[in-house]
Amino acid sequence: MKILNKLHKYMAVAVLMSLSGQASAELQIFACEPEWASLAEELGGDKVAAYSATTGLQDPHHIQARPSLIAKIRNADMLACTGAELEIGWLPLLLQRASNSNIQPGKPGHFLASEHVRLLGIAKRIDRSQGDVHASGNPHIQTNPANIGRIAKAMNETLQQLDNANAAYYQQRFDDFNRRWKVAVKKWKAMLRPLKNSDIVVHHNSWLYLQDWLDLNNVATLEDKPGIPPTSGHLVNILELMKTQPVRMIVRAAYQSDRAALWLSEKTGIPIVVLPFTIGGNEQAIDLFSLYDNTFEMMLKAAKL
Repeated sequence: MKILNKLHKYMAVAVLMSLSGQASAELQIFACEPEWASLAEELGGDKVAAYSATTGLQDPHHIQARPSLIAKIRNADMLACTGAELEIGWLPLLLQRASNSNIQPGKPGHFLASEHVRLLGIAKRIDRSQGDVHASGNPHIQTNPANIGRIAKAMNETLQQLDNANAAYYQQRFDDFNRRWKVAVKKWKAMLRPLKNSDIVVHHNSWLYLQDWLDLNNVATLEDKPGIPPTSGHLVNILELMKTQPVRMIVRAAYQSDRAALWLSEKTGIPIVVLPFTIGGNEQAIDLFSLYDNTFEMMLKAAKL
């Protein structure tokens, strides 16, 4: 009898521990890019565990569907990716091989940031001869910090839907982040006012949303076609253009090749600014706030403002 009583107690304790573990279990989030992993951590706090499939020194267009990524996405409760075909070369394969019904398209756990902002750069005609063109529009939405606030609102709603027991917690986290983010965006807009209407050259069409937000003019793109290394003839044409078109800076992301930018800078004297593009693109960009602080400080320094 005593043995049975002890057994019942052990079973009761085991059940309570199991229930406790379920109540405090973290929401597993598989993010395609570091900015969405960081945003999930800002909004989810200790209720989420976010993993980024890419780093700030990788081109998010071209990632291998490695077994380690399949293992990670298989256990995810939520997918947080850019969408707009940015991950078209690898994410569908991961979703297929993982067989995780929670995060398939159409499910509550399938979150695409691009669905919550206005997309720019939608091509009127698409064919492979144009290079790496996205039919849905330019996917590099995170280069405009105002977009982050809109996406945060939508992600908060998704987190609450997936983990309703902690809805109040997520709402409190969002309200705090949203307040701080609005203050930061206002500060950045003011500090960058001297850059308005500046002419720039970019390596890849990565900065369309930043250009739109700051009223910057992209005079030329080093890549003749998106995702294809620039030809010598194309670079010579840009050099000729620079003789009559003053440009403040040449902008490239940390993960992009420096060869074309260095060549043009040496020929013209125009400074190069290597921006982090996302969290982890350099040592200073460790979260969303420092990402934009560092990006804008570097731009102002390159422009000598």
